[in-house]
Amino acid sequence: MEKNKSVAFHTLGCKLNFSETSTISRMMENEGYAKKDFTDIADVYVINTCSVTDNADKECRQLVRRIQKKSPESFVIITGCYAQLKPKEIAQIPGVDLVLGAAEKFNLAKHIKDLTKTNDAAKICSCDIEALTGFNASFSQNDRTRSFLKVQDGCDYNCSFCTIPMARGKSRSDNIANVVKHANNLAADGVKEIVLTGVNLGDFGKGPDGDSKQDENFTELVKALDEVNGIARFRISSIEPNLLTNEIIEWVAKSDQFMPHFHIPLQSGSNEILGLMRRRYKRELYAERVDLIKKLIPHAAIGVDVIVGFPGETDAHFKETFDFLHSLDVSYLHVFTYSERDHTKAVEFKEVVPISIRNERNKTLRNLSYMKLQYFTNKHVGETRKVLFEGFNKDGMMEGYTDNYIRVTVPYKLEWANQVIDWKL
Repeated sequence: MEKNKSVAFHTLGCKLNFSETSTISRMMENEGYAKKDFTDIADVYVINTCSVTDNADKECRQLVRRIQKKSPESFVIITGCYAQLKPKEIAQIPGVDLVLGAAEKFNLAKHIKDLTKTNDAAKICSCDIEALTGFNASFSQNDRTRSFLKVQDGCDYNCSFCTIPMARGKSRSDNIANVVKHANNLAADGVKEIVLTGVNLGDFGKGPDGDSKQDENFTELVKALDEVNGIARFRISSIEPNLLTNEIIEWVAKSDQFMPHFHIPLQSGSNEILGLMRRRYKRELYAERVDLIKKLIPHAAIGVDVIVGFPGETDAHFKETFDFLHSLDVSYLHVFTYSERDHTKAVEFKEVVPISIRNERNKTLRNLSYMKLQYFTNKHVGETRKVLFEGFNKDGMMEGYTDNYIRVTVPYKLEWANQVIDWKL
């Protein structure tokens, strides 16, 4: 496939996927491929998929159809979580040429060398996820302002609704020395903010084979990164409440580099539903974490993941969740509507919540989120906070975020791009 020398990427899903796509893209450029925008005509299109929601599956199919229409002779390669979970299903999509599972996505250049166009089902390069080992360090580098740095992958938890352990394998990590090296390199490239990402970030410390021989943990990683010069800001992307220790909260409270911003999955405010979900905490522990953050860092932003419509969630359970979230001093919610996923324990549960009720509950919590965010933002009006402005000119305006994650929009000034500015809200 020597004549094919241009490649375009599209990413579905999480920050972790974005960091991996960026790394694979750089690998392809090093192999001599010209990077194209996904809307352009390219010789190779790569879609890095997610499997958390049904929409990701549907969007993958829509993207393939779009490529087929504009460039039918181009190669289409699907990788990511959906590709690992349902390779045979994807291989049957008309226009797909190659499906790469979790172990093979970083070997993209090798796999496409001998790829030929065919009308048959796509070639599949997948693996036994339970045998998957090794850690591929990844970071995004497209936007100088902010980089998503992957420090952990996989998950040893078995939440009853989740397919991620089946898509990404067991928990494994980079080591602290490597992460610090990547952070220093990003600082040298002018990056001002690093967002630490992983599937189960707080579980950092297990070696690339999924064992605990490294004898390192997430708290030690945070402390080591606090010593890195040149990075103005670190953010912790999402961390389980049972792994967010008091020590981490206390360290962020006194750190100049770690931002007063936490994203903590809750999923349900009902202990009974949390038990059915196989979560590793109860609502009381969650409330303790929020209370400590607000006691030590009153201005901190706290984001919450919550799932509505889980099997068995009655009106009373949902009211428990609503009332609990209403009582918590949190800043915004990411609301997910439960969707059935093959091979999960929850799909066997009989008390299915009708789709219409799931959607109704989603809307109710989104309204609550809107009010929470308005309240949190209004509390800080009149304050002067540090804002890191991004370099994009959007119709004469530019955006940035305060340390505590309030979005600020101002008239575009070139000299403010990728700079931390004191700004009165």
